Formats: sequence, C-alpha cells, structure tokens
Amino acid sequence: MYKVIIIDDELLAQSIVVEFLSTHTLFQIVATCNNGYEGIKAINLHQPDLIFLDVQMPKINGFEMLELLDKIPAVIFTTAFDKYAVKAFETHAVDYLLKPFSQERFNKAISKWLQLPGQQTKPVVDLVNNQVTENTNRLVVKEGSLVKIIAFDDVMYFEAFDDYVKVFTATDCYLKKKTMSYFEQVLNPKAFLRLHRSYIVKLDLVSGIEMGDKSNHMARLSNGNLIPLSRNGYQLLKERLGLK
Repeated sequence: MYKVIIIDDELLAQSIVVEFLSTHTLFQIVATCNNGYEGIKAINLHQPDLIFLDVQMPKINGFEMLELLDKIPAVIFTTAFDKYAVKAFETHAVDYLLKPFSQERFNKAISKWLQLPGQQTKPVVDLVNNQVTENTNRLVVKEGSLVKIIAFDDVMYFEAFDDYVKVFTATDCYLKKKTMSYFEQVLNPKAFLRLHRSYIVKLDLVSGIEMGDKSNHMARLSNGNLIPLSRNGYQLLKERLGLK
C-alpha cells in the first residue's frame, strides 16, 4: 500500500480526491490537511509516498510548505489557478491537476506516478530552492517545530552559508535553503544591494564605508556590523550613496 496525504484548504476539494482515490486499491490515505502547517506535521509523521497539494492556501502556500520539509515526497498539485502550472512542473511535480478535474484526468496522474521508476520524482526541494513564489515580500522559515513568517522589511542583510543563506534581522538569524541568486531576483533593488558574492545588504542601514585589512573596503551598518565589499560592490555602493 502506498501512503497518501491530501493537503487542501477546501473540504470539497479534499472529498473529491478521497472519492477518486477510493477506486485505486494500492493507496491508503493516512491524513487530510486543511493548510500547510498541518501538512508539514502530517508529512513528518507519516512519511507518505505521495501527496496531493493545493498551491494557494491561507498563511503559507504549497510551495512555501515544500521549502520547509526535510524530506520531500512525490507531489501531484491540485489547484484552480493555472498560472502555477509551469512553476509546478519546473519543480518536478508528478503532475498538475487543474480544478475541476475529472476521474479520468485523475487516473492519468495516478498512472503517471505508478510508471515512474520506484515511484520517485527528482526531489522537489532541489528546484523549489530557486522557485520564486507570489509572496515575494516575505520569507517562511522553520525554527525547530515553529514556522515563522519574516517580512523583508525586517531583514538587515543576507549572508551565503554553504547550501543555505543566513537571514539576519535586528534580533535573530535564520537559515533558509535558498540561493543568493534567488534573493537577487525577489528583493526590491531599490532597498537591497549585493555588495559581495556572499552578502546582500539593506541599503538604508549602511552608515559608511571603511578600510579593512589588505586595503579591502568594508560597509559599516547602523548596528556596527562590518560587511566586506567586493570591487564591484564597492563601486555600486558608492554610486548608490552618491559618493565619488
């Protein structure tokens, strides 16, 4: 038996998947969830083989939920918003069901998953890391069992850290499995500037430029932190600050 979890904030949509799946004897529904928070808990608890996931849900959307998982199961997206179709396939979902979908279309998605080698997909997380969601004014991070939403307005700077990015606010530091290139895409270029390959800084927090070791330049932030500047970052910062 393959374990399945359904995650959708619409009860009717959940019931349709339950009904359609009842004709497939190889599957066992181990949980139905009304939002991404419940989805994370259920996935961590049951370790399903396959999930049916709505994209647009309150609080956190389907893509944001996937970012917070340690182990990603196979995904079939179910949503009424076709603008997400390309994004879903780019994240290597098994399939994408546009609501309202028929039993026949549902069966095709199931067959497609069963025909995959070992019923596996390329881990969604590998591509979700660089996926730009519609909520590009915030970050969703996990701290232990807690999920927090961090507004970009509250971020001081970003620092590359192996396969992660450290996100610094005035009081905390969070790890996010994204890339610096991702943040360059989603951040407001009038508010943030990449000063170094490893740093993106909120411009209005830069209080000055100082000389560091070996004649390197550093940006001083309002809290006293020093951020290294690349040669290009130094020139860009001078331009943005109106310095010659």
